[in-house]
Amino acid sequence: MENTLIYIILTLGISIVTNIFLKKLGISQIIGYILTGTFMVYAFDLGDVGHSHALELVGEFGIVFLMFTIGLEISLAKMGNMKKEIFGNGFLQVGLTTLVAYFAGHLVFRLDNTSAIIVALAFSLSSTAVVLSYLKSSKEIYTPYGQNATGILIFQDIAVIPILIFIGFLTNEAGESISTILLHTFGSAIVVIGLLFIVGKRVVTWLLHFSASSELDELFMGSVLFIVVGASLFASSMGFTYSLGAFVAGMIIAETKYHHKVESDIAPFKDILLGTFFVVVGMKIDVVMFVENIGLIVGFFLLVLFVKTLIIFTMLRFSYTNSTSLKSALALSQVGEFSFVIFSVASAGGVLDNDLVSLLVLIVIFSMMVTPFFISHISDLVEMFIKEEDIPIDMSALAGRKNHVIVCGYSVVGKFVTEHLEELDAPFVVVDNSNKHVQEALDADLEAYLGDASKSSILNALNIKDAAAVIVTLENIDKKRLICEAILNYTTNVNLIVKISSLEEKEKLSDLNITTLVDGKVEVARVLVERMITCQLKYS
Repeated sequence: MENTLIYIILTLGISIVTNIFLKKLGISQIIGYILTGTFMVYAFDLGDVGHSHALELVGEFGIVFLMFTIGLEISLAKMGNMKKEIFGNGFLQVGLTTLVAYFAGHLVFRLDNTSAIIVALAFSLSSTAVVLSYLKSSKEIYTPYGQNATGILIFQDIAVIPILIFIGFLTNEAGESISTILLHTFGSAIVVIGLLFIVGKRVVTWLLHFSASSELDELFMGSVLFIVVGASLFASSMGFTYSLGAFVAGMIIAETKYHHKVESDIAPFKDILLGTFFVVVGMKIDVVMFVENIGLIVGFFLLVLFVKTLIIFTMLRFSYTNSTSLKSALALSQVGEFSFVIFSVASAGGVLDNDLVSLLVLIVIFSMMVTPFFISHISDLVEMFIKEEDIPIDMSALAGRKNHVIVCGYSVVGKFVTEHLEELDAPFVVVDNSNKHVQEALDADLEAYLGDASKSSILNALNIKDAAAVIVTLENIDKKRLICEAILNYTTNVNLIVKISSLEEKEKLSDLNITTLVDGKVEVARVLVERMITCQLKYS
């Protein structure tokens, strides 16, 4: 016990020092955690600990809490709005990647059918831990490519369930038919979803309300931890992954008024446990085997990166711009952490050779280590290859501009706003993060620029400090809040007018010092009454 505590303290200390050093070099803390795990194994001869089920379980709860925070961002309504990204793009990505990887493994690398399809299924998955951690911390999760990547990752996490069921069927010793297994799984899914969304929603709402009304932070935090771990264990007991239960729990809380507080309170637990997960990943690295096969590992990684990028880019190009498609493809080009689970189950069942598993694990770890180095530079990489035509991003013409109105968003409401501004002969510019909307504004002979108004560099280029007003017309409440926070952090000397569409949106923005909130429904009611008063009443 005493040695265990010493190892924990040493791991914590080494990871802190390593990450402080890497932070100064601009390198992701994920690398620091992985290097710490590898160092601990070889410095203290802890090779067996790296394969400890208990330690892997603790590390897995890092993914659990990450998926919970993603669930907090995606309510049922938002998931319905993202059905194309999740079920359309996600299904195509997993399906196409699996097919291509299977034929490559079977025909080119001469793997048997069973091994080829298991490797293909594993390589179709990307790293939720690496990609979503970056997208959330950089706030690029709200960009078009961030939404695409998030939707596909959610589908991949859901797809892990049937993949593990399929591998279980391949290794099934009880002789059960696949129809029996699928029937059992389908029944379990109905029970899990039914209990979590019908019964669980009422219990969660009551528990959060009760603990919040007690005004004791430890009670509220304990309630949140109980909900997350309880939902995870319940899903696991029904044959699903821990992270799926946590994701559903997050979606349930997203429908309540407590989701912002829950997200801020849970962040420290998520980050610590996610760090533990990457330490465990580092403990799995066989340095000797890695050095002996470095050429093969790097070669396979580059092949996987190229093939997955090409598949995802080609698939998305039919619906999105070249730039958004390539960013999404590069973000998802690595192999994910659930591959460890797939290889472990397949190896234990005797359907995958142990030497092959060891090599595949090193390829996965290498891909997860390399990804943080380039994912933060995706925009720069894409700009080297793709230049969007006719979309102005140079805002130098705005230098010195004063008393202008900035219209954020050029969808339906944004178009009406610009029409009224033109009638008033008021000077204005349009800024939008959508190529399509910017092009529509340009076609209407308006001054419009492509840019993300939540970025301080864009706000500076728009000369927002000297603007007469900023009108935010976006529909997405998360993007809306992100832009408002950025503007108010940049300057408080601005007239900020924001369109809202519900009392829920008003509550979500209530803590911000916004000049005016315009509720569309309230304004329609006011205009209807004004028109009634000014019109000539007819009497029979």
